Amino acid sequence: MVKALEGVRILDFTHVQSGPTCTQLLGYFGADVIKIERPGVGDITRGQLRDVANADSLYFTMLNGNKRSLTLDSKNKKGLEILEALIKICDVMVENFAPGVMDRMGLTWERIQELNPRIILASIKGFGPGPFEDYKVYENIAQCAGGSASTTGFDDGPPVVTGAQIGDSGTGLHLALGIVTALFQREKTGRGQKVLAAMQDGVLNLCRVKLRDQQRLAHGPLKEYPQYPNGKFGDAVPRAGNASGGGQPGWILKCKGWETDPNAYVYFITQAQVWKGVCEVIGKPEWVTDPNYATPDARLPRLMEIFATIEKWTMTKTKWEVMDAANKYDIPCGPILSMKEIAEDQALRETGTIVEVDHPVRGRYLTVGNPIKLSDSVTEVMRAPLLGEHNDDILRNVLKFDERAIREAIESGALGGATSAAAE
Repeated sequence: MVKALEGVRILDFTHVQSGPTCTQLLGYFGADVIKIERPGVGDITRGQLRDVANADSLYFTMLNGNKRSLTLDSKNKKGLEILEALIKICDVMVENFAPGVMDRMGLTWERIQELNPRIILASIKGFGPGPFEDYKVYENIAQCAGGSASTTGFDDGPPVVTGAQIGDSGTGLHLALGIVTALFQREKTGRGQKVLAAMQDGVLNLCRVKLRDQQRLAHGPLKEYPQYPNGKFGDAVPRAGNASGGGQPGWILKCKGWETDPNAYVYFITQAQVWKGVCEVIGKPEWVTDPNYATPDARLPRLMEIFATIEKWTMTKTKWEVMDAANKYDIPCGPILSMKEIAEDQALRETGTIVEVDHPVRGRYLTVGNPIKLSDSVTEVMRAPLLGEHNDDILRNVLKFDERAIREAIESGALGGATSAAAE
């Protein structure tokens, strides 16, 4: 079976999380991803949060599968020549350096286009054009600047960042879409172009329902928020706790065993169309006709009381029992799954969402497979490369260097010293 992006060559000039997320996804779809790394050191995440001595960290291996590693010193004359030779034959160049770094390397957009007018230059930056475009941004900064933190948490507490990496990985996903879109347009125009994904923009895109609510505030209180009817609404969208934010009242409720299990909870939604089923399953059939509970508008000011009553029922059952009971009435309900439970989930393994990978140094490890499934493009999840593992392969088979040219590249120091399995 032909892979969707087979024949597309990616020059991966990224590091840490946002860029590698993007390029790994493209690699899952069959693109040939050549990761450029600093000789002797590599991507900084090879040594960050290391759990196995002298082996690449999970931080690196889980973000850099399906790639080849080439060590290259771009400040070395021969190294820059090799880099420019790769630019000439690659379809896409992806980078997430701080603003201005590429220009200081001599790789301006004009120079890149001169080398290859068909290449797509895809960049991740913290902020888009504007007063903050030169500022350095990391995951949690992006969550704060993009509106996520101010709208996450409970009203009586501080802003909270989410455990989901919506700034880094979220922006990487946005960039991947921009790249394939630019590749599609190139089929029509024959020209490359620049693709920019700003982390602030990516987070805001994922928080668009909160921008929706900001505009609704001008017309009165947000009735589906837990602040209604007794709390106060200011001039900005408040933190809504576990409210669903989608007009379908929901809350996280305790289940049997919550006293000792921090994840013995379910998310329970009281949709209007299944309200009768909710009343029946929790043993409150009288609420179906009671004017205080019979309609969504009547229920809004009593939501916390309603969820407290539902919780008395959920606390008598495990989260799985709650799921089974709710499903019989089509009540939307989902378990709070720990990372341990997800890692051990057999169904996720069977679909390729969780994958076990063999590594020559650290042994077997789990990684997240391709989250996007295509019916006519198979995904093969391969391990992350050792540092400089593909130096000879890329020089010989991609750049078509002969033995003399390979020897000259090695002797020039462009590739660094001997390749290693991990940064020390």
